Amino acid sequence: MTDKKLLMGNEAIALGAIEAGVQVVTGYPGTPSTEALETIARYAKRCGIYTEWSSNEKVALETAVGAAYSGAKALVTMKQVGLNVASDPLMSLSYIGVKGALVLLVADDPGPHSSQTEQDTRVFGHFANIPVLDPATPQEAYELTKLAFELSHEFEIPVILRTTTRVSHSCGDVEVKAAEPAPVEAIEEGFVKDRRWTIFPKLTAERHPWLESVQEKLSEHFSELNFNSVLGSGKIGIIASGVSALYVKEAVKTVRDFEELFTLFRVGTVYPFPEKAVLSFLKGIDQLIVAEELDPYLEEQVLQLIGKFHLPVDVYGKKNGFFPVSGEYNVDIVIDSINGVLVTCEESLRLSHASPAVSRKKLPPLPIRAPTLCAGCMHRTVFYAFKQAAKQLKKEAQTDTIFSGDIGCYTLGNAYPLNMVDTCLCMGAGISLAGGLSRTNPKAKHVAFIGDSTFFHSGIPAVINAVYNGANITLAVLDNRTTAMTGHQPHPGVGVTVLGNASKAIEIADVVKSCGVESVRTINTVDPDSLESCVKAAKKAMNFNGPSVLVFKGKCVGIAKPDKYYKIKPETCTGCGFCIKELGCPALNLDGDKPVIQDNCSGCGLCAQICPSEAICIGGVKL
Repeated sequence: MTDKKLLMGNEAIALGAIEAGVQVVTGYPGTPSTEALETIARYAKRCGIYTEWSSNEKVALETAVGAAYSGAKALVTMKQVGLNVASDPLMSLSYIGVKGALVLLVADDPGPHSSQTEQDTRVFGHFANIPVLDPATPQEAYELTKLAFELSHEFEIPVILRTTTRVSHSCGDVEVKAAEPAPVEAIEEGFVKDRRWTIFPKLTAERHPWLESVQEKLSEHFSELNFNSVLGSGKIGIIASGVSALYVKEAVKTVRDFEELFTLFRVGTVYPFPEKAVLSFLKGIDQLIVAEELDPYLEEQVLQLIGKFHLPVDVYGKKNGFFPVSGEYNVDIVIDSINGVLVTCEESLRLSHASPAVSRKKLPPLPIRAPTLCAGCMHRTVFYAFKQAAKQLKKEAQTDTIFSGDIGCYTLGNAYPLNMVDTCLCMGAGISLAGGLSRTNPKAKHVAFIGDSTFFHSGIPAVINAVYNGANITLAVLDNRTTAMTGHQPHPGVGVTVLGNASKAIEIADVVKSCGVESVRTINTVDPDSLESCVKAAKKAMNFNGPSVLVFKGKCVGIAKPDKYYKIKPETCTGCGFCIKELGCPALNLDGDKPVIQDNCSGCGLCAQICPSEAICIGGVKL
């Protein structure tokens, strides 16, 4: 018996993992991967699954590895840039292998929608000699998750389940084994001491041939799986993986007798490449279209195969300009790219309907909504305070200030009119960047912004380095008591785990003091008149000789709903627009020639503190 559910791709992965018997789940929140662990957390206590949000992806993987060494089935969740953080243990782990099973859910972000990069995990799997499965639908995500655990256990190697934003966040009907997940088996064997678990050069040399042999066995095995499927019988081949395969199917379905014109090969097991199955497919076609987001991974694999076996197949993909080399695809992009190939091949194909083969209606573009800090976000108060402090120092001592940002909601401090982020690289890098900038720009002031969750993720080593090497920087920790950008997950500073259990809340101020920072101060941004105290504290910290830290404590307005709102007194307002020009708060807008405060006001009162005509006051209580 099976049960059909409407599931998001990440939810389907979670249920597939539970059905596969996962016993330990770790991760770090990162869009678009986050909902997988959150879904498992809802069932964790009932099913007997240990689940945690770890301090970063490296720690998450290492925790899961310890469980897998003990015979457990473990899952680690992260986004594609998180794989960079976890790459050090992962590269060694591919040589060592596992005893139980270990699956890494890595969610790529073509576009990108919420990431620093568009890196392609398929290529990383190839680089690391780790199998990669690439689902296209929530149903495939569910099934391939179960396959990933089976493969990991059978071949004693970690397996990557690679999704993209559209797979992780799309919804569809999924046939699952049971309406409600059943409890998983307890871990029985435990860790058994073996020289295999201790990686040294001698062991690496011994295991490398084994690792290469596993790739060959998996390629053979993958060629027999129905996740690599063929549709159609035409001489024009199209190969695609993941959601790109769905775009292709949607693009060509309007063509009359498209199955006689095209043969579509969907690759679900992208690495090791299912060479035997693809070779059989290639021998029946003359032209090959490669449709894939991000890197030309499939294109390079088929080009090698064509060269190896001297096949008379022309290839059309990214490398010869028929498909975009970057960005997220959609059906329209795939239609245009396929039509471009068919126009090029029309004479050799002798097809009267080949140019164009697919038609589509041009739709108007969607309206653009620029990303911005929420109305009432505490970060806006901190940014504005440092902006004013920097202006005062510039006026008093002719001193410039360089602001180094980081990854989180506060990255949006770069937007107009705040303009308060001069650098942004990766999680935790703002502190180190400020340290480097201070060496080459000694006359300037250097301020680094970091969020509370990012501080625990990778900020602490940078703080230690700043203290050890005497970097003259100021660190502003924006502590809104949550991992806000990815959906308000807890972290070590909150005092609660993902399972809702109470835990020791780690105080950031105590941590930086223990790292040797001498100038540390905690400031409450919740007070309606906090701006002046924030400006004074910022200026004092920036004038301190050596590393200084300000911990700004407040509430995320996405969690702590406001209890009051502000209004503008029309009889007092001069219409100068200073509040709008200075803050960029989405609750402030123009109505004619005067500003108004809209219903999304969160009651922070920052606009009231800067209004030159004192025309803004508390309007009432939020119901």
